[in-house]
Amino acid sequence: MAAATLRQRLADLHAERVRTWDPAVLQTNIDQRRRLVDTANYDAFVKVGDRVAPFVAEEVDGDPLTLEGLLRNGPAVLVFFRFAGCPACNIALPYYNEALAPGLKALGATLVALSPQVPERLKDIKIRHGLDFAVATDPNNTLAKRFGVVFEPDGASKAAARAKGNFIGDVTGTGTWELPMPAVVVIDQSGTVRFAEVSPDWLVRAEAGPILDAVRTASLAVAA
Repeated sequence: MAAATLRQRLADLHAERVRTWDPAVLQTNIDQRRRLVDTANYDAFVKVGDRVAPFVAEEVDGDPLTLEGLLRNGPAVLVFFRFAGCPACNIALPYYNEALAPGLKALGATLVALSPQVPERLKDIKIRHGLDFAVATDPNNTLAKRFGVVFEPDGASKAAARAKGNFIGDVTGTGTWELPMPAVVVIDQSGTVRFAEVSPDWLVRAEAGPILDAVRTASLAVAA
């Protein structure tokens, strides 16, 4: 039997919340996701054909990652996620490890998952799932901002978090509410974006198949 798609796995997460969460808390979550979809600045999102300027990220094991280094042997695939404790991220990244990472390795592409969370806290998700790809900090959401994919929770979500004694800036170590929307960006060896999918609703994320197709196309274009 085929493995469940990422869409199904995230739908299962939502269904579990419908069964178990307080209705008011659930509605705050649903309203926040819907509001992000309705108000996102889609024109600002990274797009196919954009040129990517050099950047540096910090791998949780301590090594700096540069665009030049990521593109040395083939295309780079960047996956933006929120933080190590994010429930949806703990579904998405293992899915990518299973359904995406092996195919990318065979194509000579490099996969990196990026979050603004500080490295010493971010490394937990890599260890927990035994991820076979780089996990790195995007300091102060620098690259996420450049790609136009940063958001802040709405007032109701912030109030709900405060009521539970939570402040996302403490969780991430950034001191701010800013988080990246889930996004996947494929960059070819010329530094050009070949695929970009941004999901304002964090329970909607890119499947492996279209990402692999984009990497194959980018690899063939360079070979030609």
